[in-house]
Amino acid sequence: MGVVEEDVDSLVASLNEQGISFKGQSVLVTGGAGFLGSWICEVLVKQGAQVICVDNFSSGRRENIRHLVGLENFKLVEHDVSQPIFFDENIDVVMHLASRASPLEFARFPIQILKANTLGTWVALGIVKEHKARLVYASSSEVYGDPDPKHVPTPETYDGNVNPVGPRSCYDEAKRVGEAFIAAYGIQHGLDTRILRVFNTYGPRMRPGDIYGRVVPRFIDQALSRRPLTVFGNGTQTRSFTYVMDMVEGILRAACLPEASGEVINLGSGVETQIIDLAKIILKLTGSKSRIEFHPLPVDDPKRRCPDIGKAEKLLGWRPKISLQQGLSRTITWFQRKNA
Repeated sequence: MGVVEEDVDSLVASLNEQGISFKGQSVLVTGGAGFLGSWICEVLVKQGAQVICVDNFSSGRRENIRHLVGLENFKLVEHDVSQPIFFDENIDVVMHLASRASPLEFARFPIQILKANTLGTWVALGIVKEHKARLVYASSSEVYGDPDPKHVPTPETYDGNVNPVGPRSCYDEAKRVGEAFIAAYGIQHGLDTRILRVFNTYGPRMRPGDIYGRVVPRFIDQALSRRPLTVFGNGTQTRSFTYVMDMVEGILRAACLPEASGEVINLGSGVETQIIDLAKIILKLTGSKSRIEFHPLPVDDPKRRCPDIGKAEKLLGWRPKISLQQGLSRTITWFQRKNA
């Protein structure tokens, strides 16, 4: 059994024990072939939900869901979520996760990223309104921009420090607009919505990309292939990394529990890790002799990123359980088996 299968089975068993179940419900997952989306689809399928996966495969991968295609309770719809779409079957929950999210894509596909998080959110809200469903929106820690140090750990009440015309604006400002759409529909139509501000998540199925891609898969890929690990600036900037299994549990708890209705909730690890330390941990875990190579810090790159997760603990009874060392070890194992 592979790493993903082991983790999914463990998570399904844990959720079922806690009474967090979508059995018999119809769940639409936009971006369902992506990193987070495919994990969510797989857990829901195993729980007995009727899953509709919508993806245009701009960044999602067919291989992530190939084993689900053909199952009685899984339906794949190839579609760009920024374009209207209608469904004849009843839908109970809409999980809107569709968007390119890797920094390397901000300069390559800014318009598509803007459309997925603005028009795509509008389309998702239309489906929710028509079917009287719940909406779960995967927002991002990017809405906080580069927070003032006195607001780290960052609570949901922090308004953010974002450059509206900077190189990251296509993503962070689009996520903020998506949240504004949800707030407006909540006020005008009384919809059942939950906004989840997802912090750095990692694990199997992440794409390594180039040097501007997501840092964990990039470092692992570089270490395993004996290439230099590319660190920006002096590496003292921080992120809070959460293993995908923990993040999926948080998202599904928020989607299920009535206490989360109408709320904005941070989901992430409460532990800050310097990027230089992350590189050293991965070098140690892989046994790689790769050197660390320093590059100029990108414009608007946040200096610190760490959530205040007190609200998630109180409302959802959730906090991450898997340590960075454990999660990285499992991710490295997946990469090694995939490349064998």
